[in-house]
This record gives sequence, C-alpha cells and structure tokens, in this order.
Amino acid sequence: MSHIPMNDAECELAMKRLTPRLRQYAELLVRRGVAIQPGQELVLTVPVESAAFARIVVEEAYKAGAGHVTLIWVDDEMSRLEYDNCPVERFQKLPEWKAEQMNSLAREGAAFLWVDGEDPDALLGVDPAKPAARAVASHRQCTDYRRGLDFGENAWCIAGAPVLAWARKVFPDYSDAEAIYRLWIAILDTARVTGDDPESEWETHNATLAKNKRKLNDSHFNALHYTSSNGTDLVVGLTKCGLWEGGSSKTKAGVTYFPNMPTEEVFTSPDRTRANGVVHSALPLVHNGSVVRDFWLRFENGEVVDYGAERGLDVLRNIIETDEGARHLGECALISKNTPIRQSGLLFYNTLYDENASCHLALGMGFPECYEGGLDMDKDALLAVGVNESAQHVDFMIGADDLDIAGITADGSEVPIFVHGQWSWE
Repeated sequence: MSHIPMNDAECELAMKRLTPRLRQYAELLVRRGVAIQPGQELVLTVPVESAAFARIVVEEAYKAGAGHVTLIWVDDEMSRLEYDNCPVERFQKLPEWKAEQMNSLAREGAAFLWVDGEDPDALLGVDPAKPAARAVASHRQCTDYRRGLDFGENAWCIAGAPVLAWARKVFPDYSDAEAIYRLWIAILDTARVTGDDPESEWETHNATLAKNKRKLNDSHFNALHYTSSNGTDLVVGLTKCGLWEGGSSKTKAGVTYFPNMPTEEVFTSPDRTRANGVVHSALPLVHNGSVVRDFWLRFENGEVVDYGAERGLDVLRNIIETDEGARHLGECALISKNTPIRQSGLLFYNTLYDENASCHLALGMGFPECYEGGLDMDKDALLAVGVNESAQHVDFMIGADDLDIAGITADGSEVPIFVHGQWSWE
C-alpha cells in the first residue's frame, strides 16, 4: 500500500498528541534509566535540536528529586566545524577544565544521561584520526569519570531523540516534519512507551532478559561458535569466571538502573586472547558520524590480523589502530531477531538501536561486571584474566537471519544457543 503523506498541519497535530508519551518517556529515563536519587546531580547530554525534549527531561528530573541538573549541549554542525578546522594535535589532549568537569561530577556521585541523536553522515569525509585521537585523550584524562561508569560507581543511561538529519536518513521518502514524527514513534515503541505504565513494561522485559542470563550462566560455556551463510565462522573463547549480564545493572551502592533504553541484549566479555576465524557484518556500523559497510574481520589468537570493508575502510582502520586493546574483543552480545527493533524493519543508522536488533560483538573495552568479582579488580588484574582494556568500545552487528551460535562445553561438545537468528528455547 502506498503512503499517503501527512501535511505540516497534520504533523503538528500528531506531535501534540505525542506529548503525553514524550513525558512518560522522559519520566522513564529519569526514574528507571538513571534511577535518580534524592538530591543527586544529573548530567544530561543532549543535542541542541532536542531542546524541547530536554526541558521535559529536566522538569521530570526535578520532580523525581534531583538536586541539580547539569546540561551539556552537543551539535553536529559545530563538531564538524571543529574537526574540519583544527589540526589533529588539538584532539590529542582535552582542555583541563573539560576533563576536570567530568571527573569531578563523577567523584561527587552524579548520574549521567545521554540523549543520543546525531546525523549518521555528520563526519563524512573527516579525517578519522581526529575523533580517534579525541577518544584516546578522553580515556586517558577522564580517569575518575571512566572508572565511575565502568566499575559501578555512577548510574548511567543512553537513550535516543530525533534530529532532522537522522530522521531524513531513516525515512528518506517523507517530509521533514513527518520524518521527525515517525522517528519519534519508532523511538517510543522500541523503548516500550506504548501504554499507561512503561515502568511495569520494563519490569516484565527485564524478567525475560534475566531468564536468558540465568540459562547462559548456568551452562558455563567455554566458548561460542558463530556460523552464517555470509561466511562467518568464528570461535570466541570465554573467561573462566565470566558472567552474562543484560537488562538492568546495579551500582555498588545497590541502585538498580538501565544503561540502555532500548535494550534487548544479553552480553558478556570474552577472553581477549581466544578468538579465531572470520566474522562478517550484518548491518552498517555508524561510528563518530561515519558509516562502515559490508566489512569483515579475521581473528587469530584473539587479535584482528586482517580486515576489509566495501565502504569506510579508513574508519575501520582507525578503530582497530586506536590502541593494542582495540584489536581484541570486549563484548559478545546475543539478541534474538524476534525483537521490536528487528521486527520494525527499520535500519536506524544508530548503534544504540541497530545493536539491539542484532547479535553483535565489540572491539575494545570489556566490562568488569562480566567477571566474577570484577568490580573490585583494577584494570591490570582484569586484563590478566582476559577482560580487555582499550580507549575504544565499538559494537558491530553480525546477526544475520540465519546466524547459528553454539555453546562449546568443557569437553568440546556443542550445544545450540541460537538457531537461525533466535534463541534455541524460544
């Protein structure tokens, strides 16, 4: 059936009717996403285009008891101007005030909420060495901030909101106003803001993820074997004391929060030294405003030894060459193709959404919470037991519709986990 376009007046009315759902969404992000505590600082990072939604989030944060909200604005056009006009040396060191801002907020116990909305092509043509240098500098200088997020000291959440360039990318055949409206609908649907009680919806969803975690943790697999007709044939070893996580997380203080909204994944950090074989992408990778398409990686003894891409090879190269850890895996995530995002049929060109439509791996940083006792270990100790360390953490989607994944037991036998892209027990 052909689409009957909405005119601007109809789009304006439709957006007004969305207002109650937008408020529900903002409340969900504040109360369950970061689980704001009485008197706590909230750090909200948000696109300037999303100012109207940002105001709703800030209002809901204060209603929930936030002591103060620090607002950090981001703008794709300003970022592009900076990358185009500043030399790479400018990105190799953060201004001290910026590093101290993030470190001090983390030390004082702030919660961090990122509302993600970016043009997938914002940095097309930019020297990929520049955003890579900025990532390394941030990792090196924002040590208290990074530790707070990685080691369960600060609650955090990443969620989405439309910007026009992103909406145009996802819905190229619609007017600007209708593209924004349709992207909002998609975001709210995938975040389960569809009824009167989104928080209860998330409790139910979290219970399903907990069941999958329990099955995997009880199995104590030694490795995972990935195969697909696209050429993927990869064996990834797991750590001896590894844990599967997913859904909600807990800070060391016992506060339950959701790092991603939406989320459909159950994930672990593999043994960084035990990956062998070839893996092919199933969806494009959008990284720092650049797109990598139709790429593959070959691993030997945990390390990327060869790779290729139909588009974005330079971007892929800069990811892999960020540091030694960027050549190794930090995450294995399992996601059924029977999820709201996958079933929507949309390609979001945004990792937060596309990674939750597809099984994925990640190059770079591993997760301390995915190793028994890991939150009480330093990075050197984690590295020694196989949990990866890097300035990068880049997810890439490998979940083809026919992807099979077997769990390899200690005696070498294989147990089906995924069959044709979905849980074997679905």
